[in-house]
Amino acid sequence: MTTSTTAEPPTAAPLLDLQALVVAVRRRRRLWSSLALLGLLAGAAVAVALPPPPTAVTKVLVAHQEDQPNDTGSLIRTDVALLGTTRIAAEALKALKSPEKPEDFMRDYRGTGLTNNLLQIEVSGADETEAVKRADALADAFIADHVRRMREAARAEAEALLEQRDRMREELARVNKSIGERPRTVDPKAAAGVESLFARRAELNSRIADFDQRAAEARTGTPRVVAGTQIVDGPRPVPHSLPKAAATNAVIGLVLGLVLGLALAAVGTAVADRPVLRREIAANLGASIVAERRRTPRGPVVPWRRRRTRAAHERLTATLARAVRGSAEPVSLLELGCARTTGAIALSVAGALSADGPVVVVDGLPGGRLADGKQEPGGPTVVSGDHAATAPPQARRLGVGSVSPGTAWTDLQYLGGRTVLVVRAGHGSAAWLHTVARQLADQHIPVIGVVLIDPDPRDRTDGTLWDGPQMALRGRAEPPARQNGTGRPRTERPARQNGTGRTRTERPPMPAARVPDSDQEAR
Repeated sequence: MTTSTTAEPPTAAPLLDLQALVVAVRRRRRLWSSLALLGLLAGAAVAVALPPPPTAVTKVLVAHQEDQPNDTGSLIRTDVALLGTTRIAAEALKALKSPEKPEDFMRDYRGTGLTNNLLQIEVSGADETEAVKRADALADAFIADHVRRMREAARAEAEALLEQRDRMREELARVNKSIGERPRTVDPKAAAGVESLFARRAELNSRIADFDQRAAEARTGTPRVVAGTQIVDGPRPVPHSLPKAAATNAVIGLVLGLVLGLALAAVGTAVADRPVLRREIAANLGASIVAERRRTPRGPVVPWRRRRTRAAHERLTATLARAVRGSAEPVSLLELGCARTTGAIALSVAGALSADGPVVVVDGLPGGRLADGKQEPGGPTVVSGDHAATAPPQARRLGVGSVSPGTAWTDLQYLGGRTVLVVRAGHGSAAWLHTVARQLADQHIPVIGVVLIDPDPRDRTDGTLWDGPQMALRGRAEPPARQNGTGRPRTERPARQNGTGRTRTERPPMPAARVPDSDQEAR
């Protein structure tokens, strides 16, 4: 019985992978930690180099004629605005007998409304004594101006009420005169007119009394406002602690620098598009992650960590040695962002393979890092790419090259018919990883696996392509012979000469991983 399975549609890639973003930002901790440290030092330096001027503070209780329990603070905000006027500044400077301009003096003080009726005034000066004097003069000038305005408002209100009262009295006099001129008759119509005059006289008497009372209240409210507006906290210098100011500014600078560094790291990560997770690197290269090598810790290393690092390096060497032994063609190690580490790995693998016979390491790295170095006695033979033809034909070859920008792609096939990519996490962009995979596919160089250098320790993603065209180090190392249209296995092509003069057996064409452009995801 034949069963058919329906392929699930591929899930759309998210516009922004938060996990990859967090990992990339954490890997750029040098950037944001440096900016945070710079902000901390800058904040402390500002506190030391630019100390605040001597400052004095005083508090004034301000009474208003229109005070209401439900006031939202509009009156005290008006007082704060009036404090910052040239009229009050000029009165204070006049009391101080200072030739300073009011506009310049206004920059040295400020007012703050603490409550609906409490105003705080802060004034700076050349020293503490001058600051206290200026604060006292400014508070007195504000109180005098406030009292004068309240008195003028009360006087104007009382005069307006008295004018209304006088007009009412004149009208009352005319009504009384009309009543006196009326004849004393028993005519009903005349009696009704007299009653209306009497009613009007009563109304005028009531309104005159009301205006008298309101004018008296207006006059009475002014002394309450005058007595209520006073200095409740005398001018005193504000203590300044340099260590406290430096610590406060340092914390503020630390926070600002940290936020700026994190923002720059996040934006730079999103713009650069450099994969750091195993699954992303495997998807972009179209090959599985077969091993990884952590960053060597700096500074003193505890013994158990040293043993753990040595064991990890031995496992990496054994994994790559098995891959090289299981390949019928020469294998190369191609680096991306880790030339020195790749050279060390190649020498370790060559040393492990030397137990099976002679090994020659063909150095194709830029600058000949391995060939120009000192070779240890009894170690593997290292030759440059130009002298690869001088290697013994019976020796196993292990090529070392680079797929960094500027690589001569056509020379990679002479380093090995199969390759292992050694990639530093976060070094190459997604577009360049696509380019590497596409160029290797065009050169018919299958990638049998990827060694990830300096991975994120907290990365728990899977870097295995279970549906990829090449299953890295699972099952047989060599691809099986494919069937042609007649049901018979396809024969290999005849051998051809490579660049070193040796013959290399042609492999049957393998299904190359089709790698999309940089704006698509490799499937």
